[in-house]
Amino acid sequence: MSQTPFDPSRRQLLNLAAATLILSVSRVSMAGESQIVAVRVWPSSTYTRITVETSNAVAFKPFNLANPDRLVIDLQGVTLNGVLKDIGGLINNTDPYIKSARAGQFNPDTVRLVLELKTPVKPQIFTLAPVSEFKNRLVVDLYPMNAAAHDDPLLGLLEDYNKGRLEQPEAKPRTKNSQDTNRPVVIMLDPGHGGEDPGATGPSGHHEKDVVIKIARQLKQLIQADPNMKVYMTREDDVFIPLGVRVAKARKLNADLFISIHADAFPNPSANGASVFALSEQGATSSAARFLAKTQNESDLIGGVKIGNTKDRYLAHTLLDLTQTATINDSLKLGKAVLGQVGGLNRLHRGRVEQAGFAVLKAPDIPSILVETAFISNPDEEQRLISGEFQQKMAQAIFGGIKAYFARGAVLAKV
Repeated sequence: MSQTPFDPSRRQLLNLAAATLILSVSRVSMAGESQIVAVRVWPSSTYTRITVETSNAVAFKPFNLANPDRLVIDLQGVTLNGVLKDIGGLINNTDPYIKSARAGQFNPDTVRLVLELKTPVKPQIFTLAPVSEFKNRLVVDLYPMNAAAHDDPLLGLLEDYNKGRLEQPEAKPRTKNSQDTNRPVVIMLDPGHGGEDPGATGPSGHHEKDVVIKIARQLKQLIQADPNMKVYMTREDDVFIPLGVRVAKARKLNADLFISIHADAFPNPSANGASVFALSEQGATSSAARFLAKTQNESDLIGGVKIGNTKDRYLAHTLLDLTQTATINDSLKLGKAVLGQVGGLNRLHRGRVEQAGFAVLKAPDIPSILVETAFISNPDEEQRLISGEFQQKMAQAIFGGIKAYFARGAVLAKV
C-alpha cells in the first residue's frame, strides 16, 4: 500500500484551518455569552434586593444549603468578571438579611453566586427585560420568612403583591366628620421612587429619590409634633416599593390623606417651578401633566416588578364612580391649599392644580395629591433641592397646606 509523501505546506494548511475553526467556534460561543455589566445591592429594613445587570438575558437555578444557611444561584451562560467577583464588597454589615456574598466560576458555562444569610428568608428571583437605561436584569429579593410577624403592614402587602393577590378593600364613602372628632388625622407620605428606581437625575448627578425622602422626613417630623395628627411613610429607606403597594399601605392604615412627593424632570432644562397634581378620570389637563404621569407610572417597570404584576388588580379597579369623584374633589381642595403655600417658597410652574392619571393617586377613598417640589433637571433648582434649608422650607410649606385644608372644614372621617 503506497503512502502519500509528507508535505510541510499541507500540514501548515491543515493547522491554519483548525485554528480558524477553533477561533470561529470561540467567537460564536462568546457572542452567545452574557456579560455582567453591573451589580447593585439595596439593603433595607423591609427587604434586600440584589440586581445583576447583564448584556443578554441569563438562565438561573437557585437552591439552598444549610450549616450555614446559604442561598445559591447558578447563572448559566456567564463568565465571571471583576464586576460580580467583587460583590462581597457591596454587602453592608447592617444588612438585616445577608451576612456575606461571593461568586466564582463553577464550570466553564456557569457562575455560582453564594449568599450567606443572617436569617431565614423567602427569596423572590426573576428576570427583567431591558427598560430605560437598564439592560437585562436578574433580580434577587430577600424577604423575611414571617412577614406577618412585623408591625409594618408593608411586608404583608408586598407578599400579597408578589403572589398576585393584592386585593382592593371595599371603598367607603366620605362624609362630613360627625362621630370621629377625637381621633388623630392619619397622613401617608409617599417619597417617590427608591432603590433600583432613582427617579429623575439632575445635571450634577443628584437623584430624585434621595431628595424627596429627605423632604418627606422633615415633613414627618412636623406632622408628628402635632397632637391631632398621625403620620406614616410608604418607604422609610432607599428601597423600591411598587405603586400599587404604596396605595394599599395607605388604605391598610386608614389614611385620611395621601401626599406623594417628587422632583420632576423635563427634556428642556430651563423648565422650572413647583406643581401640584390630583387624579383625573377624564385625561390630563395639559400635555406636560400627561408626560409627567407617564414617566411616574413607569416607576414599576424601572424599579422592577415580577412579570404579571405590572398591571396588578388593585390599580385596575380603583376608579369607583361616586366615591372616586368625591375623593377627587377633596384632592383638588387639598392640592389648592398646598399650592398656595408652596407658591410662597418657589415659583409655580402652573398657577392651578393640574390633573392626570397618576397610578399612585388612585386610592378611591383617600384625598391624594402629588407635589412636584421643583425641576431637578434644571441646574439652579437641582442645587436648591439638595439644600437642607430648601428641604426644610418645602416641608413647612406642604405642612402649612395640610393645616389650611383642614382649617377650611375638610372631611376627616370615613364611615
